[in-house]
Amino acid sequence: MNGPEITLSVAPELRLFVSSDRRRGRAAVTTDGSSSLGHVVESLGVPLTEAGVLLADGLPVDASHVPRSGEHIEVRGVERPQRVPGAPLRFLLDVHLGTLARRLRLLGVDAAYENEDIGDPALAALSAAERRVLLSRDRGLLHRRELWAGAYVYSDRPDDQLTDVLQRFAPVLAPWTRCTACNAPLAEADKDAVQERLEQGTQRSYDVFAECTSCGRVYWRGAHHARLEAIVASALRTAGGPGRDTPQAV
Repeated sequence: MNGPEITLSVAPELRLFVSSDRRRGRAAVTTDGSSSLGHVVESLGVPLTEAGVLLADGLPVDASHVPRSGEHIEVRGVERPQRVPGAPLRFLLDVHLGTLARRLRLLGVDAAYENEDIGDPALAALSAAERRVLLSRDRGLLHRRELWAGAYVYSDRPDDQLTDVLQRFAPVLAPWTRCTACNAPLAEADKDAVQERLEQGTQRSYDVFAECTSCGRVYWRGAHHARLEAIVASALRTAGGPGRDTPQAV
């Protein structure tokens, strides 16, 4: 027996998650009469990480609301900037987002990254254990119940991915303060203390260095510094902040 029929509309940015017949205006949806609105929304393909305000006949409801026959449900996108309560804002990125992870670290954002495919259950559990926002382009991963918090990365282009994360979460930026290789903080390094790890040309050409406090990697204003500066400058414009004025170059 069919249950109550409702109508549902989703915000334009969420339409990629639903079937083509539900992407324009109001679409009829038959429910079982007992499932929560959150379950209904997810069953249609929209991860709850991407659902913002939920409205039933124009009134806000939460995900536990059980839709009634004839109700019109509206699913809006998340508000920006999105606030993540209960923990310092930090991220966990899956195996496909290595470039985004390095760029977030370049900006001083705490961004853990799994460079091996440890599997969806382990990633979701790690997000919960460390209270990190999981960033992924895997829609199924964002449906996992053990996930603490998550967000879908909408673009496959690193420039757009970074802009999206900065606009969505507005993290505090501190460029040039974090190791892009392992995510640990950087510290100023004396040239004499690190020179044995430097090529002769680097020893002759540079005097200002930073060192990772965990893996020991050494950073300086190398040949690719201009490209990194451009990434940082663009990110600071997006974030609307000045950042640090004494960067240490990679």
